[in-house]
Amino acid sequence: MRALIALALLAAALPAFAQAAGKTAAEKATAKAPGGPCTHATSACTEWVKLGDGPARSLIYTTYPLGQRNPNIKRALIMVHGTLRNADHYFTTATGAAFLAGALGDTIVISPAFHSADGHCHDKLAANEVSWSCNGDSWRSGGTSASNPNLASFDFIDRILKDLADKKTFPNLKAIVVAGHSAGGQFVSRYEMANKVHETLGTPVTYVVANPSSYAWPDASRVMPIDDGAPDAAVAGWKDETPHTGFTYGPFDAAKVPTYDRWPFGLEDRTGGYTAKIGDAQLKHQLATRPTTYLLSQVDTLPLGGFDGSPAAMAQGATRRARGEAFVKFIDEHLGAAAKVMIVPECGHNDRCVYTTDEVLPVIFPPVGP
Repeated sequence: MRALIALALLAAALPAFAQAAGKTAAEKATAKAPGGPCTHATSACTEWVKLGDGPARSLIYTTYPLGQRNPNIKRALIMVHGTLRNADHYFTTATGAAFLAGALGDTIVISPAFHSADGHCHDKLAANEVSWSCNGDSWRSGGTSASNPNLASFDFIDRILKDLADKKTFPNLKAIVVAGHSAGGQFVSRYEMANKVHETLGTPVTYVVANPSSYAWPDASRVMPIDDGAPDAAVAGWKDETPHTGFTYGPFDAAKVPTYDRWPFGLEDRTGGYTAKIGDAQLKHQLATRPTTYLLSQVDTLPLGGFDGSPAAMAQGATRRARGEAFVKFIDEHLGAAAKVMIVPECGHNDRCVYTTDEVLPVIFPPVGP
């Protein structure tokens, strides 16, 4: 209901925008009020981001032009889509949240599209559009592009971050948030620990990871099936609005699942993609030190919405919520991290419920001052 109310308010309060794809340049120019945000998930609110030396490119939805000087922008939200690669849906979620937060005027909201014609993915690609990998070390984990072997999916967000941090374009930008839900949460959790630009931007970046099905565990231990790690306890975990902490960790029987600790579920066998040349120690250090909030839905305890039930994922816990609670406790206790975890009340595996919740709005739209 929160999500429906948010979208209804947004539709009622914002100017009318062009609805049909394939608009002329003149029609696109009138898709938003002068100087105001573009908020409809149509071609009028899209642009291309050039990758590498070109002509390779990928699509983004954005409320303001990424390359046009805008001194009014104080913060940026990059919202990564889920397994359906539906950036339009996530753009609508993110702009609805920005409306509720009163942040549309001073926030650039961007939703990148990791389109793919690889494996079981069958997106229709534009000319020179990068086809990201859908299999194995995929777009979710910084995998190499299926069409451009010199590009990895994390390079796409690197490029966006560098453009946002350009003071000639956004001289008053003070905060960047990279967020994702479900498969997008997988992407953000691994991007946070792996990206090579975080310390170079000159603008603070925080990460918001919501309800992924799996994490890249930083060592070979796993959750033991006792206490809060027991399947029955994990499934019944929706009854509490505070994080469970009764998790125990220990060695895992690799004979049962030989691949349980391979990337992207663990750190082993990173032979390609963005993370191949990053050492384990560096990944662990970045995982522990970069500011991250984990959003776990109170009732995300059922195997719905593309739940990963593979043996490697099940080794991390019985439900998405339990996996997140166990992972955060582990990195805080064993790596010295100070990760934040928030149980989002009354939400299931639903991005719009999560990101339009009152308690979450200050996380994705942090205060930036006058």
